[in-house]
Amino acid sequence: MGSLGWAVVLSLLSVAAYAGAAVAQERLAGSGHRGRSRWATALLLTGAGAGLHVVALNFGTVAVVQALGTLTLLFALPIEVVRYRTRISPASWRDAAATVAGLALILSLSVEPDTPALLTRPVTHRLGLITAGVVFVCSLGAWRAGPRSRAVLLAAAAGTAFGISSVLSKAVLTSFATGGLGAVSVSAAMLVAAFAVCGYLLGQLSYRGAGLAAPLATVSVTNPLVAAVAGVVLFGEGVRFGTGGLVTVAVAALVMGWGVVGLARRSAASSTAGLGAAA
Repeated sequence: MGSLGWAVVLSLLSVAAYAGAAVAQERLAGSGHRGRSRWATALLLTGAGAGLHVVALNFGTVAVVQALGTLTLLFALPIEVVRYRTRISPASWRDAAATVAGLALILSLSVEPDTPALLTRPVTHRLGLITAGVVFVCSLGAWRAGPRSRAVLLAAAAGTAFGISSVLSKAVLTSFATGGLGAVSVSAAMLVAAFAVCGYLLGQLSYRGAGLAAPLATVSVTNPLVAAVAGVVLFGEGVRFGTGGLVTVAVAALVMGWGVVGLARRSAASSTAGLGAAA
């Protein structure tokens, strides 16, 4: 199996773990963040997803691995169906097909950069400051927003933190692979941990009072978008066929985003119907 194959397999396993963690987090938020078993389940699944994700970054580009992360909602949908005993509608199947089709186009056109994915210390520090600023502004806006807007803003902050954490993880892994442990930037490693923890906590808060759909859709779109842009700017990641390839990838990203948002709406409807039936 080639590098891309390993990146896809590991990313899919990571996505499955993250999907289970998202459902566990939503249940945890619904119970007022009480229950050790719920916390343990959410943390273990998140940890498994993060570990598999980091290993996948060693085999593929940031854009590819992060794009595969949009399948989290696709995995979460059947989990929600089983939980609320509802069925997957034809519209949900169409949204899922659009998500997978857009993702397949992005995977087929992505190419590895010619140079190693390394970051200098000044670039790492600037990236950390910019990310912290964006996360702070989104969190501050969420403080005075309504429940739905609050959930979206917190999820956007979480997606940004997760996306940059993945970019920095790629740089740390490349440094280790090319120069050993001594070449790894301590500040970059600390930022990876800080943004990962920040993303997890903000993601957990975003589920409170807003259900699973809107926060998960926001994270699923924000995370790969932020990471892909950073990968292009910082690592020189690109696509095949020049301008035509860029246009195709942009269209594929729109199709994939449309599918993710549609899946979020179907998931919200399934959750509402299931809760009404249970009541």
